[in-house]
Amino acid sequence: MKPENVLLLATSENGTGAVLQSILEPHFRLEVFAQPAVPEGPKLVDCLAKLLKRIDAAILFLTVFPKSLRQTRMLLESIRKLSNLPIVIVAEATQPNDILELLRAGAEDFITLPLQAGDVLPRALRLARPSGGCKQARSMGTKPRLRRLIGESPTFLDQMEKIPQIAACEANVMITGETGTGKELYARAIHYCSARAGRPFMPVNCGAIPGDLVENELFGHERGAFTSAVTLQTGLVEEANGGTLFLDEIDCLPAFAQVKLLRFLQEKEYRPLGSARMRQADVRVIAASNVNLEEAVGNGKVRQDLFYRLNIISLTLPPLRERLEDIPLLARHFLEKYSREMNKETSDIQSDALQILMAHGWPGNVRELEHAIERATVLCTGPSIRGSDLILASTSVTRGQSLREVKATQIARFEKGYIQALLRACRGNISKAARVAQKNRRAFWQLIQKHHIDVESFRSRVPD
Repeated sequence: MKPENVLLLATSENGTGAVLQSILEPHFRLEVFAQPAVPEGPKLVDCLAKLLKRIDAAILFLTVFPKSLRQTRMLLESIRKLSNLPIVIVAEATQPNDILELLRAGAEDFITLPLQAGDVLPRALRLARPSGGCKQARSMGTKPRLRRLIGESPTFLDQMEKIPQIAACEANVMITGETGTGKELYARAIHYCSARAGRPFMPVNCGAIPGDLVENELFGHERGAFTSAVTLQTGLVEEANGGTLFLDEIDCLPAFAQVKLLRFLQEKEYRPLGSARMRQADVRVIAASNVNLEEAVGNGKVRQDLFYRLNIISLTLPPLRERLEDIPLLARHFLEKYSREMNKETSDIQSDALQILMAHGWPGNVRELEHAIERATVLCTGPSIRGSDLILASTSVTRGQSLREVKATQIARFEKGYIQALLRACRGNISKAARVAQKNRRAFWQLIQKHHIDVESFRSRVPD
């Protein structure tokens, strides 16, 4: 999914524009306006007016200073007359005064060559977003209980925007998503945005309760209900009365307990073990699972009627690999958290570390990212996290692996991703891609073979 449009204004013929395009193209829908000389006067205004109608951010690529400083200011002024969109200047290193002048003229940020994905992507992904969605994310984040919900990607914001509507009703909710995507955080968000916020939020991991104790845990028991029941015990349903009961890993609930839960959902009443009378509880139920529940219903693991009763409102959380633009935000959030807890002065993440984070597959999603940053904070000895400080779970399982070996593995993963992005941008043209990468064709071909990349798949690829 690449929902944001980015305008790439390339005014150089030295190939660096293609590098920038290869970095941006996997994550954005690009509108490329490339020519050595930018038109002036009415022609420029007409051209920009057409492009800016469908653009979320403008990335200006210029490489000659101070000769083109006047031209750059002219571009900034023209865009500012037409739109309030954020602008990033990408250029060769230049004088500080020139940079300040461009920033005063309306540029949001400045990147110098050589271009690296770890420098470009965090800026572009931060700026190229719908403003309305960001306001929604910030307004939700002001609530003390919701500050851990962090992100600005469209897939994240799409789910965030549903929370107020879901919270305003009393219907049961089913949250699905891979392990580590934050299902309990979303459930808490729904609870604390609802009229039940002043009552208990009771989380229950159905997979962690022994099967023969599930009914007792949920509904409680009377004194003498069984041999060891020497005292009365209230169940989690009663403790959650007036609030929200969050049933995680609902697919792990035994069949007999599913029947009991179904009756409670239908009648809002239950009978504790050993009790002679029914009791009532006003509880909203939010269930969650990391498996495909329709398949679980099909193979008999989950009752169909229970699934329909819980799945009145469904919420599917995106995995971290589908919200790449949130990785720098989340990483810096976790860094701030653990630096504070460990009394360390680590306050930044270097570009090589960001490259590794952006290239990783994150099978454990946000939880895995949090643990990775926690480890890196412990290992870091300087003011910022470096690539060598990162030990990701997928590479740390091999015993005896040195830090150098771990780093080499992560760099190789990024290297493969960069070559694939470059081939995609060049439509499989190896010679062109080699020139952009500033390597000779033979060496570039050897890299392609090293990473087992199918060049033909990029030649046949239809542009987005």
